[in-house]
Order: sequence, then C-alpha cells, then structure tokens
Amino acid sequence: MRHTRVPAFPTSVRTRSSDHRNLTRSGVHPFMKASRLAATGALAGAAVVVLSSPAFAHVSVQPEGTAAKGGYAVIDFKVPNERDDASTTKLEVTFPTDHPLASAMPEPMDGWNIKVTKSKLAKPLEVHGEKISEAVSKITWTADGKGVEPGYFQKFPVSVGALPENADELVFKALQTYSDKEVVRWIEETKEGQDEPENPAPVLALSAASEDGHSHGSSAEDASDDSAATEKTAADTSASTSTSDSSDTTARVLGVVGIVVGALGVAYGVLAGRRRSNV
Repeated sequence: MRHTRVPAFPTSVRTRSSDHRNLTRSGVHPFMKASRLAATGALAGAAVVVLSSPAFAHVSVQPEGTAAKGGYAVIDFKVPNERDDASTTKLEVTFPTDHPLASAMPEPMDGWNIKVTKSKLAKPLEVHGEKISEAVSKITWTADGKGVEPGYFQKFPVSVGALPENADELVFKALQTYSDKEVVRWIEETKEGQDEPENPAPVLALSAASEDGHSHGSSAEDASDDSAATEKTAADTSASTSTSDSSDTTARVLGVVGIVVGALGVAYGVLAGRRRSNV
C-alpha cells in the first residue's frame, strides 16, 4: 500500500498563519502595536519639549530696600536675556511724565556707555525750597562690549528722588535691543482686573512714607539699625562686665573665708590632740 505524501505549506503561508494566530489571540496586529508605541513615544517627546521650555521673563524694576513716598531710593532695572542666539546690547528706559523725578543718577557700569536725557517740565517742581524746571526723561545704556549674553541677566541701578507722595506706583517704559537689531518694547501697562499683557512695562511700587517724611531708602535705615545694634552691644558688654566683676569679688571673699575656716579647723585639731596626749 503506497502512502501519499502531503506537501508542506510554503514558508509565506506558515508566516501568515502565525500572524493570524497572534492577531486572533491579542486582537491587535503586531504592526499596529508598533505603530501605537511609536505614536505614544512621539507624544511623550513633544510633551517633554513643551514642559522643558523656559518661562520667559521680562524687564522689571525693584528697589534696593524700600522706595518710600517722598523719599529717595536706589532702584534696579533687571534685564534678562531671552534669546539664545543674540545678546542684549542696549536698554532705553523712559521715566514717567505724570510724576517727574527731579533727580535720577545712574551708577557707572563697566562695559556700558550711559546717556541721561533731560526735558523741560510743563509745571516746575519744588524740591527743598528750590524750583526745578527740568527732569530726567530717559536713560540709555549702550554696550561697548558683549552686553548681556544668552543665559544671563544684568541689573542697571539708578538713584532716584524725591519720589512722589501722591502716587502708589511709578510706571517706566523700556526698550530692549538685541545684537541682531531686534527691539522688544516693554511698554504695555497692566490694567486692573485684567491679565498681565504680553510685554508689560516695569512698575515700581511705592511704600508708605516714614514718620519723619524723609525716607532715604535702605542706607539710612541700615545705618540707624547698625548704630542701635552697636549701642545695645555696648550696654550688654557693660552689664556683663559689671556682673563678672561682682561675681569675681564674691568668689574672692568666699575663698578667703574658706581659708580662714580651714586654718581654724587645723589649729583646733592640733590643740585637741595635745590635750589627749597630756591626759
């Protein structure tokens, strides 16, 4: 009896049958799984890029210490460089015209040329009994070197005064110029009840005036605090010295008394011994 040989299935047929079995067991074709994994990886990568993006800062102004109404203060214009391919090479700050400042003196800075622009006032100011007919309207810093490079920020200090007594804040407008000639205009004022604009202008908040009405910022306050601390330290030292002297005197008296009592005890012991011997 001859046996009929059944031909084997081609390799391609076996592969398709295996894939079909995998598909029927899991319900998803292996190629579709790979596609889904690739898509998930792409979305995760995009999320990482978004979450790792830096939060953009803007030009701002803050006092060194306090900026009290009617007084003087040193304020810093903080300028971060938001570009990764250009440096900040110029800063122009326009001073408020509704509350002009009679005095505005920038601090010299290495690597920067500073220009102070003054303008005539429509209404003269009276400062310390003198009438001021012009005030600083703009200060411009221009880099003569690399400027503020990517990844860095720079502070631009200015001594200002006298600060107005009838305002709660001062709004400055700034122009930031990059080395590729791009200009960012930080001039938008924030309106009450609304979100901060895209390019907000720097705002200096003013604190309440001091009791004597002549606040001179943190320097005068620090000097007063240092003087008070020095006086307190001297008083504490004096009190400590007096206490120490008193303690030393007491100790000496007690020491002498102890020596006398000890000597008397020894003498008494010797006499008692002699009496016993005689008896």
